[in-house]
Amino acid sequence: MPANDELPTAASLLDTVQAEVRGVLAAVDATSLDALATVLRHARRIFVAGEGRSGFMAKAFAMRLMHLGLPVHVVGETTTPAVAAGDTVVAVSGSGTTAGTVRVAEAAVKAGAEVHAVTTAPDSPLGALAASVLLLPAATKYRRPGEAPSVQPLSSLFDQATHVTLDVVALRLANLLEVDNARARTAHANTE
Repeated sequence: MPANDELPTAASLLDTVQAEVRGVLAAVDATSLDALATVLRHARRIFVAGEGRSGFMAKAFAMRLMHLGLPVHVVGETTTPAVAAGDTVVAVSGSGTTAGTVRVAEAAVKAGAEVHAVTTAPDSPLGALAASVLLLPAATKYRRPGEAPSVQPLSSLFDQATHVTLDVVALRLANLLEVDNARARTAHANTE
């Protein structure tokens, strides 16, 4: 174990994480962000799905969509209705192989819904089910070829890139729908 004076400082780790996130974001195809925003703008109903930290990123995205006035549900919540034909599902999985998320995508496609994947692996089972893939070439816990290198453990870099890119999709939607901060705030929870 290295001595404390040999360990990276918090400042150097902050620089490293910023550089890692910046590198992944620079590799994201902005047209795929615009395309997803367009799909969601015209969606009848939107469902988000993901497990673990990917699920947390999906839930954060759902909250943003709700603030924009869009009809959104989180798969697995007790008040979530059945997915049906004409619905849109955004499924988040770094590996594209997360069993629960792939099962959601399979069920959604079977019901006639359209799945849009957020993943590092377009050729994965999730990617194969998706109408479109938002490719985020970030490190996951598997550290496969094509993933950006990272000093961060597990899927931290993928989670960070997912949060930022989906917030950009939400911001693009806000612009298209002419929803500013004041209007979005009226949809924010008032029971806090």
